[in-house]
Amino acid sequence: MPDAPALTLVPTPIGNLEDITLRAIRVLGEADLVLAEDTRVSGRLLQHLGLKKPLLSYHLHNEHQQVPRLLERLEKGEKMALVSDAGTPGISDPGFLLVRECLARGLAVECLPGPTALVPALLKSGFGAERFTFEGFLPVKKGRQTRLHELVPEPRTMIFYESPHRLVKTLTQLAEVFGAQRPASVSRELTKLFEETVNGTLASLAAEFGARAAIKGEIVLVVAGNPTPPPRPGKAGRYARGDEDEVDDSLGNEAYNSNEFGED
Repeated sequence: MPDAPALTLVPTPIGNLEDITLRAIRVLGEADLVLAEDTRVSGRLLQHLGLKKPLLSYHLHNEHQQVPRLLERLEKGEKMALVSDAGTPGISDPGFLLVRECLARGLAVECLPGPTALVPALLKSGFGAERFTFEGFLPVKKGRQTRLHELVPEPRTMIFYESPHRLVKTLTQLAEVFGAQRPASVSRELTKLFEETVNGTLASLAAEFGARAAIKGEIVLVVAGNPTPPPRPGKAGRYARGDEDEVDDSLGNEAYNSNEFGED
């Protein structure tokens, strides 16, 4: 029987508080400590669920200092639940470092299934969901243009997270690099009262959101893959001329039954 998890990653609602599982509620209730990206946000959720639990701040700016202390407590037998402000911790949120160090020390880690913004945004876009790539947040400055140009030939549907105040800039840059007519979709305020998904081209979406006085909510941007990816590189070596079926008969038929070809 597997060891009981020392650390459990618990997805929390991305908007609608009804989007939490019974199992998540139980795990939060059984935890000795809840690690929260923002204790105020997580405190309101626990209050809504009728739970009173110790909360400890664990976020991008303090995780390197917190991890050694948390590992000591986990090794002494404390059970911890890790949550982010919304969605699944570790996806564009803190969590990876603590998980990695727990596994390195042989501490059992569990991750519950639950809310994440990228899946509903992908499905609402109407683009192919059989194969997709999650890019998270693009670099803000250094490396941004390099990454955009690297993604030009990507044939899979691409998913990005973006902040409201950078959305128009990102749409404009994508239109310049990917082409103005590349299909795209913007979802914001997913699962909330004012949920919205707008589909169009990169150029039309840049114009649509650029004309708004204000843009609010968490943003998921979905961009269709390149329908005409670059051709595969040509074959090299003896089969470069398409003569795959030509076999050198100089060895004779006996060679096919010898150990030279890996036969016993």
